[in-house]
Amino acid sequence: MKKSLLGIGLMLTVTFVAEAQKKKIDKKFDEKSAISELTYLASDELKGRDPATPEMALAYDFIAKQLEEAGAKPVPGADGYFQNIPFRLSSPPSKGKIVMGDSTYIQGENLLVLDGESLSGTYQLVDVGFGTPADFEGKDLTGKIAVSSVGAPNKMSPNDLFSLGSEKTANAKKQGAVALIERFNIPSIPWQLIANYLNRSQMGIDNGESSKLPYIWVKDLSNVLPKEIAVGNAKSAVLQIEGKTNKPIEGKNVIAWIEGSDKDLKNEFVMLSAHYDHVGIGRPDESGDSIYNGTRDNAIGTVAVMNAAKYFAKNPPKRSILLALWTAEEKGLLGSRYFANNPLIPLNQIIYNLNIDGAGYNDTSIITVIGLGRTTGDDMVIEAVEDFGLKALADPAPEQGLYDRSDNVNFAVKGIPAPTFSLGFTAFDDEINKYYHKAGDQVDSVDLDYVTLYWKAYILAAQKIGNLDYQPMWVAGDKYEEAGKALYGDK
Repeated sequence: MKKSLLGIGLMLTVTFVAEAQKKKIDKKFDEKSAISELTYLASDELKGRDPATPEMALAYDFIAKQLEEAGAKPVPGADGYFQNIPFRLSSPPSKGKIVMGDSTYIQGENLLVLDGESLSGTYQLVDVGFGTPADFEGKDLTGKIAVSSVGAPNKMSPNDLFSLGSEKTANAKKQGAVALIERFNIPSIPWQLIANYLNRSQMGIDNGESSKLPYIWVKDLSNVLPKEIAVGNAKSAVLQIEGKTNKPIEGKNVIAWIEGSDKDLKNEFVMLSAHYDHVGIGRPDESGDSIYNGTRDNAIGTVAVMNAAKYFAKNPPKRSILLALWTAEEKGLLGSRYFANNPLIPLNQIIYNLNIDGAGYNDTSIITVIGLGRTTGDDMVIEAVEDFGLKALADPAPEQGLYDRSDNVNFAVKGIPAPTFSLGFTAFDDEINKYYHKAGDQVDSVDLDYVTLYWKAYILAAQKIGNLDYQPMWVAGDKYEEAGKALYGDK
């Protein structure tokens, strides 16, 4: 009988605390101010928040000011509220042609020169497999061209392709190569889609000398090129890459933190993150509007993190809060990748990343959590969503590979549990595509009552994670479980 009464008492206490937390967020959340912030970030004045344009400074200065006024503190090692990133904007060549054996490759057709400087001449080809560090080890590539497959075994997501390409160019440069040619041989991804997207100026992280190395993709869906190299039909390549230009761009992640209230747990961080960039100016719609305002993707997420800062600065959870607004997500998850590789807080102190991003919504009764079911902290996220009368839904479109297409993946690969909190969608349907990367994605097209619930649920989820009496980890068997054990040890 006593045990039953204790159980009932404990349940009532937990319920009371949860209701009190929700009521406090309801009371403290300034909806009018949040909508004003959203309206500014998604305004035509910012011209779609393209990180390569001058208007991006308006966005990052505005965000930094909001974090400072909220009471969040600069992270030691940052430039005030900024982490500066050396980007380079690399344009396609005015002429791109490569002849290898019996095959001719033309820029924009079956050839994409993605980065590096102009290069013409005849150079010997060396097949380096997937271009792993082991594949390059011991090879003298002086004056030669390294040829590899894109990606690596079990690493074929878009993020993998670009991040591994950066590593491969660095290793090719180290071994003396004059260029890296990668064979694009993924039949599930249409080459023409890739060519249309990549045959334009590309932004990347400037890695010094290795960024000068020509980085090239050729279409080779039938895997012809390695066979021709092996039998001697393609011993060398004749290159004509002319008119390649590169421009330095300074990027800025906006970073701040709030100290936790517990003397021990405050040394652990819950990272709240969102990308604040979008795609800029694009093709005009029927009305002639060409500014892609990016309300859903991802001004809404940016406002969520800024308002989390306002709340937690006055109501800190036990753990510290790391606030991270990434740049250049739309350019290949670049801002978050830079932080993951150059962290201002040791990664093993960041015990959870609640990322917020999305393409849009088609169901205002739910919140879609990409990665739900993969961490032991998920129950807290589900509870927070339900506390605001909504339902948490797991990824309804796993075939889209959404988990690997947002900033969270750069931290998941390091071992940090990292779901993405998205607006509610049940499928990539016409309602989503109507606004996704379109000029119509403006503030007046969203349900602000629903968005306000979304913001509040995000803050409550962060609070619940911040107050957990255990460290959330990957569930057993998850593909990132081993990375988590390596990062944190066997906790």
